[in-house]
Amino acid sequence: MRTFLSDFASRFRRDQRGATAVEYGIMVSLIAVVIIVAVTLLGGTLKETFNSVQCSVKGGAYTAATTTGGVTTDGTCSK
Repeated sequence: MRTFLSDFASRFRRDQRGATAVEYGIMVSLIAVVIIVAVTLLGGTLKETFNSVQCSVKGGAYTAATTTGGVTTDGTCSK
């Protein structure tokens, strides 16, 4: 019985499949966190950029969003 448990324990220590899966899981979750943070921080800037490009394609001039007294107005596109 002792040799069986000893053999089982040594095989269990050599098996790296579970550890590799955990490492990949941690890596994927960290990448997801970085993507979420980047989108959150750059979301407003990207929105303004796409609005500006859309306005330029239509042939207009884009005026960026402004904040006055705590009130934010959206950017406008004028021809």
